[in-house]
Amino acid sequence: MADNRDRIDKLRGYAVLDDFERFSAVNDVFSRSWWDDTIKTPGSERFYATYRRPLTQWRKANGFTQRDYALRNAAWHVSDVFTEMHEPERRDGFLDPLSMLRDGPEDVLAPESPEVGAAETKRIAKLFGADMVGITAFDERWVYTERFSADTGKAKANDLPEGLTSVIVIGQAMDADLIQTAPSALSGTATGLGYSQDAAVLLGIAQYINNLGYVAVPSMNDTALAIPLAIEAGLGEYARNGLVITAEHGARVRFGKIFTNMPLAHDKPKRLGVREFCEQCDRCAQACPARAIPHNGPTPVALNRSSLVGVKKWSVDGEACFGYWTKINSDCAICVRVCPWTRDYTKAWNRLWGRLAATPLRGLMLKLDDRLGGGKRLKPKAWWADARGSASSAT
Repeated sequence: MADNRDRIDKLRGYAVLDDFERFSAVNDVFSRSWWDDTIKTPGSERFYATYRRPLTQWRKANGFTQRDYALRNAAWHVSDVFTEMHEPERRDGFLDPLSMLRDGPEDVLAPESPEVGAAETKRIAKLFGADMVGITAFDERWVYTERFSADTGKAKANDLPEGLTSVIVIGQAMDADLIQTAPSALSGTATGLGYSQDAAVLLGIAQYINNLGYVAVPSMNDTALAIPLAIEAGLGEYARNGLVITAEHGARVRFGKIFTNMPLAHDKPKRLGVREFCEQCDRCAQACPARAIPHNGPTPVALNRSSLVGVKKWSVDGEACFGYWTKINSDCAICVRVCPWTRDYTKAWNRLWGRLAATPLRGLMLKLDDRLGGGKRLKPKAWWADARGSASSAT
């Protein structure tokens, strides 16, 4: 069993080693910004304040104006409502699972088979608004050893019900045009929308499962690591930028998950050729202003206390990454924007590019993308101009 798991781990793009240690949410870089003085700085406090403060005194830099922040913060609003509903005891979706669920019946309505249950659940997930959905086995390795309490600044129990067998992983695609404006407060709108949509979709699916008499625990950033679960659920492959590359949307996807005891068939990890592509491409590392993304190959080295121990992979320096966010007062997403896999796959040419990038022609596809100006930044003013242009053409 262990040998088979190791083989599958390598197929996913990372390897779990003998010295592996489960991760504590207390050491997540965002949690540390509440209690660790090396992360909790005036810059980090200002960064969080930009999501709440009345928007009247922002710089005039392209992409960081009052209008840009107004849109970004509006996109976060639905997610914020859930997060702050129980403050300070809970922070639903970021430190704690989403909790706005009604109790289900005592009687269980079982699916005809795990395969039928999985197919029905996926269809319902898409109905409720998920762009992607996959199902994998519950794997305790990726569950946090403890949660973090923003109220006390200390660890608290990461309680999960007994008997969980499956994890439903959903993906929300982030708006391509907004991502192209990164780095900007405007591009942060795509992130906020992803989380707000996540909350609604996860709660709907979880309530459906509860209504069948099963346990469902909807989770965004809390409870467990989303990236390995998304990879195990067959939604994509691990990349140099520390994100999941998907065949449908590249890296511009946000993931949520639901833990359940409902009998469901499981998907398998898929190889897209991302690992081999990333070995030739380091565009994200070159573009990262924080120098947080490695140029070299995967290593088992934990960069700091916000890194996983005992996993051989490409590791992003979370401290450096978050430090840059606090300088620009918004999340960054440059690595998503410049990644050659981040493209519009509704277009036939891009679908062909993706197929060829997964073959020995990957080097040619990378050079072609470079020549065509792939990853070029869209100026935020141009994004707003498109909106004004649409208004003018409609009058």
